[in-house]
Amino acid sequence: MTADNRLATLLAEYNEVEQMLADPSIHADQALARKTGRRFAELSPIAKTSGELDQVRADLSVARELAAEDAAFAAEADELEERIPVLEGRLAELLAPRDPNDAKDVILEVKAGEGGEESALFAGDLLRMYQRYAERHGWATEILDSQESDLGGYKDVAIAIKTRGIPDGGNGVWSRLKWEGGVHRVQRVPATESQGRIHTSAAGVLVTPEVEEAGDVEIDQNDLRIDVFRSSGPGGQSVNTTDSAVRITHLPTGIVVSCQNERSQLQNKDRAMRMLHAKLVALAEEQAAAAAGDARRSQVRTVDRSERIRTYNYPQNRISDHRIGYTAYNLDIALGGELDSVLDALADADRKARLAGEDQLSRG
Repeated sequence: MTADNRLATLLAEYNEVEQMLADPSIHADQALARKTGRRFAELSPIAKTSGELDQVRADLSVARELAAEDAAFAAEADELEERIPVLEGRLAELLAPRDPNDAKDVILEVKAGEGGEESALFAGDLLRMYQRYAERHGWATEILDSQESDLGGYKDVAIAIKTRGIPDGGNGVWSRLKWEGGVHRVQRVPATESQGRIHTSAAGVLVTPEVEEAGDVEIDQNDLRIDVFRSSGPGGQSVNTTDSAVRITHLPTGIVVSCQNERSQLQNKDRAMRMLHAKLVALAEEQAAAAAGDARRSQVRTVDRSERIRTYNYPQNRISDHRIGYTAYNLDIALGGELDSVLDALADADRKARLAGEDQLSRG
């Protein structure tokens, strides 16, 4: 499809979505209203830029005609002519194929890897970094499940991160945090180290777009094995006297999810099903991409020190993203939730690849 045809198609969709939102009956279905609102937010910058470009071209035509009779209009014509390539570039960027999940919320999991207790402490540091980043952007967070370590870190933790309302320009949580999936490596003196030696350990991060509607994927209840058990805390001690924790195994794929944070077995099951839905949709999308010859590498293969996407070096106060050669000496600020500089660099590299017609930047 040519750029002109794509623009015409998207502008037609914009008009259709605008009419849908003007119909009061759509708000009877909150899920549909939210989905339609997000699509309108995605299309609005395209419609606005296209309209502005059309207006500048029309004004330029008029200015040129007037300049033929009055030289005073020549300067205005020159100014309008300079704006056209800027608007054309912006429109080309907006028309470049985008990730269809960009407007979605996410489920983010952090798993301790090599390094024992130090890795679990680092997993806790990563969790707090993402919580602070979410807070800076006005996003809501909800811990779905967690397994704490003896020293206050996390062996495994899953958190839902959501936008409040409709994300501006269709750029939701996924559009920013999709780059975080992979192995994160830390170099520092552990709290458990008495000799002051620098150790290296790792934690894995998995980011999945959250499913808005259960209809996005069908789950046959006969394909599920549901086990209940007592919740456990650090050291494996029981923190609940009833079998409220839930583990769900999807037999066809082998995907396992669990939740033990709530005292109600039903609440834990609901949260586990949310995570399972998200994982199954992500798996289906990855299989479809592989069938089209555009398979993405797994975000987390084995949580070891070799397959890293980013290194956090405490002695040098350095953060390095190995996918794009990014390095900055502001690790303390990044851990405080100021991740925009590295995420902007990753998004810019991906945008350039898309405009060049290349494969999108790998997310891990």
